[in-house]
Amino acid sequence: MEMIVERVVRTYGMMVTLSPQEEDSVRQRVLKFVEGRTGDENTIAVEAITFLRGPKPSRTRRPKW
Repeated sequence: MEMIVERVVRTYGMMVTLSPQEEDSVRQRVLKFVEGRTGDENTIAVEAITFLRGPKPSRTRRPKW
């Protein structure tokens, strides 16, 4: 699990600029999220990144005027 957590924190750090304190906070959040998960490591990592990014805003197309 530790490898998954480090991979997620490293990947998320490429998307968002993190201070060392924020990185530690993210690491703790990912550890809690990953604790009870079972299955493929890649799937767990993707789910953890999705969890960190939060809800995806809906993008609806506006009609052209």
